[in-house]
Parts: sequence; structure tokens; C-alpha cells
Amino acid sequence: MQAAIIIFPGSNREQDVFDALHRATGKPPLKIWHRDTELPQLDLIVIPGGFSYGDYLRCGALAAHSPIMREVAARARHGTPTLGICNGFQILTEARLLPGVLLANQTLKFHCKDIHMRVETSESLFTCRYRTGEVLRVPVAHHDGNYFADAETLDRLEGEGRVAFRYCDAAGEPTSEANHNGSARNIAGIFDERRHVLGLMPHPEDATDALLGNTDGVGFFAGVAEALG
Repeated sequence: MQAAIIIFPGSNREQDVFDALHRATGKPPLKIWHRDTELPQLDLIVIPGGFSYGDYLRCGALAAHSPIMREVAARARHGTPTLGICNGFQILTEARLLPGVLLANQTLKFHCKDIHMRVETSESLFTCRYRTGEVLRVPVAHHDGNYFADAETLDRLEGEGRVAFRYCDAAGEPTSEANHNGSARNIAGIFDERRHVLGLMPHPEDATDALLGNTDGVGFFAGVAEALG
């Protein structure tokens, strides 16, 4: 399995996801600079977290128009699995590969802490190692993680089983108290129509090393490696 990580000026989680994928697959991902215009043959494209272009204009808006994103969008639309984490999720929405937008957290503060999220479906290459309803503890680190879409879009995401993860408490209840950033319907991550593109705000890559005290994200990358290996 060959993965590639797209790096923008301001990316800062590329090494974290590199390490998580390397551990899961045994093969180091490629690192692709945003000014490149071509991609090699790939099994997975990853857009990591960070603050691309300093989060100027809107988070992810400038990065969505970087040269490499034409090829990323073309590959994603033709079925290449594509993952956007945190800033990567913002970039995927700005590139119109996923619906909705990420607004400022309802607290108007930067959130950096462990949260709980519930797996809403195990029927995807990204979640196949988890049980539907399983609760994971993973970190978040964002200021603009408040997922918003109109009611019609939200109903469509729900009806098509495209909500991947939902913020919840430790018992798995999607309460308002557990919805730290104010996301619509506690949504923490969504798929495209084929469930080959996933965007999520929490960082499973930072929950893959026992030395850091949390391995709840191991199944995420192990599942991807198994599905695409």
C-alpha cells in the first residue's frame, strides 16, 4: 500500500500521520509539496492537520486552490481513498470534495484536549476495524471545528449513512456538553457518497502510540492498511 501526504505551508501534523501510517503499513508514505502538479500511483491520499497558509481568509480556502489540489480532486472523484484530518477536513470542504463548512468553535476559543467520539458505521475502509457504536478517545486541536451544513444536507448525510463519527460522552451519548465546538448534530466526521473520502476534525494519528498513553486510533490506520493492502 502506497500513501502520500500533501504538505502545505503551515501544515504541522504531517509527521504524526506519517508515523501512524508507517507503523500500520510497514511502508513510509510519500510527502508531496503543495506546488507539485502530479501524483504517482497511490492507494491513499492524506491531507494532514495544521494551519495551511496561516488560516488566512478562511481555514483551508487558500490551500484548496494550491496546484496539487487539482490532481487530488481528480483522484478523489475517480475513487482514490482520500483522508483529511482537521485542517485537511477544512481543505476538503473548501475544495467541494465534502459538503458543508467548518466554522469557529462556539466558544470562540482554541480547543486542545482529548474528546470522545462515537463510530457511526463500521462499513467503510476507514472504520472497518471498529464496531458501530464504539467510543474512541482521541485528541482535538482546532479553533474552527464547528461543522455546519443546511438542514437538507444534514438530512442527506444522515439518510445515506455518511456521518462517520459523532462527538459523544464517555458512555457514547451525543450530548450537547460533549459537543465542544458546537458542530451540527454532534458531527465529528463525514464521508463522500462512496465513503472513499473522509474528513474529520479529531486526530486519530495522535492516538496510535502507547508511549503517548492512548492507542484508540490504532484501529483506524490498521483498518486502512488492511482494506488497501
